[in-house]
Amino acid sequence: MKLRRDVFQAIADPTRRAIISLVALQALTPTAIAANFDYSRQTISKHIQILTECELLNQEQNGREIYYQLNPEGMKDIADFIEPFRKLWDDRFNKLESIMKNHQSKTK
Repeated sequence: MKLRRDVFQAIADPTRRAIISLVALQALTPTAIAANFDYSRQTISKHIQILTECELLNQEQNGREIYYQLNPEGMKDIADFIEPFRKLWDDRFNKLESIMKNHQSKTK
């Protein structure tokens, strides 16, 4: 069984979250990714390596270039963790909306 890095540790870093946002829009080379940061290419490559090990990024060879893109399946652990909280907040906002509507109808 292949062990992988913890996805939550990976997304804890703001640079890695920014990389995820960049490659979510389009596949990019490490050079193109690094051009968006004030870090060395080596530093960005380390972040890319971590994201790849966590299966948040896929890499694809195209000629001499390697392109990185978001792996939506890798985001599943994050989405599964967040889902109960989303439902909790939706319920709270719906209750607040109901209270506000009820209050508005009483003040008219």
